[in-house]
Amino acid sequence: MNDIHGTINGPEVFTHVRIILGMVLGLSVSRLITGMTRFIQHPGRERIYLPHFTWALFLVLFIIHFWWFEFALAHRQDWSFNIYIFLIFYAFLFVAMSAVIFPDKMDEYLGFEDYFKKRRRGFYILLLMLLTVDVVDTLIKGGDYYYHRYGWYYPIRQAILIAGTLAALAWRSDRYHAIFAVFAIIFEVIWIVSLFETIG
Repeated sequence: MNDIHGTINGPEVFTHVRIILGMVLGLSVSRLITGMTRFIQHPGRERIYLPHFTWALFLVLFIIHFWWFEFALAHRQDWSFNIYIFLIFYAFLFVAMSAVIFPDKMDEYLGFEDYFKKRRRGFYILLLMLLTVDVVDTLIKGGDYYYHRYGWYYPIRQAILIAGTLAALAWRSDRYHAIFAVFAIIFEVIWIVSLFETIG
């Protein structure tokens, strides 16, 4: 039901939003999985570059995790178009990052190492946007949800990842990019296992 401020009430709204998000996120997962299977299909031609492949795994985990923790929005009573657009934008960031990780064509590059080194700035800018948007998304779920699920751990995690992303934009060290990518995926795994075993 609509009110004069443009908000909509009712549990069916969440179902509608999840369907739209699922369609958008499906594009990301499909591209990432198809891209990663290229290394199995053509092991002699496609060579794995650790930072690139690790970020691809990170995105898969993040998308799966995002789809899981968005269940918390089922408890939201009032929905507005602004929140709806914000969530769609959040999902679109995953599509953009997936397209950067696995482009449609690689003809002008020598391989994924060459490609990622030339395009990683764009990837890290999108990652920085994603981490920032995630903070807003967390706050949308409400103070009670944040208190019971996040506490002190979340802001520290986000601060470290954002700082690491800013450093990645400034440094060209292959070792740093590899270490940061591995660190990020370990952080994501720990985050999932320790905080989101069940939906409450």
